[in-house]
Amino acid sequence: MTLPDIAVPTYVQMLRALSAWLDKAEDQKPASDAEALLLARLAPDMFPLSTQIRFACVQAQEGVARLRGEALPPSIAALLDEARNAAERPGTIADARRRIAETLDMVDAAAADMPDIDPATPIAHDLPQGMIFDVTAAQYVRDWTLPQFYFHLMAAYAILRAQGIELGKADYVAHMFAYLRPGTLPAQG
Repeated sequence: MTLPDIAVPTYVQMLRALSAWLDKAEDQKPASDAEALLLARLAPDMFPLSTQIRFACVQAQEGVARLRGEALPPSIAALLDEARNAAERPGTIADARRRIAETLDMVDAAAADMPDIDPATPIAHDLPQGMIFDVTAAQYVRDWTLPQFYFHLMAAYAILRAQGIELGKADYVAHMFAYLRPGTLPAQG
């Protein structure tokens, strides 16, 4: 199993789940209340839902670009700019879904001819604050891109739950139902 075999399907299945969570939010709240969710936070010093969504997209796009050994696409700069200003300009749920769809398209296109990267390949991971982490490709996937991706996904999930959106474990692991052994789903009562 290669590093892209681990990262790419993770990005795809969880971004699809994130989009489905937004569908549920719209289904469960009046339109104005659903849009207000984008400004919701778990704590005053945390980013709002709109930023968490964009940062999850950044992690997926950046992860694929770094594993391909390519320069980061311009879409990352746009997402980061939007994310940093989301408290003033959160956008709409349709905007958030569009960003997720764009990210899925980018990840799918990149995955179509993803090179097999040597896990020992060095990656210099630089952050906007000037910090640079020198890691191997394996360390990057294990210690940075997937944990950061899941951090922002879980923050989004927790914000939605805290705002009363009915989500459960089945919404989080919806991709697992493709592997469910027939006849083992408990009866709904």
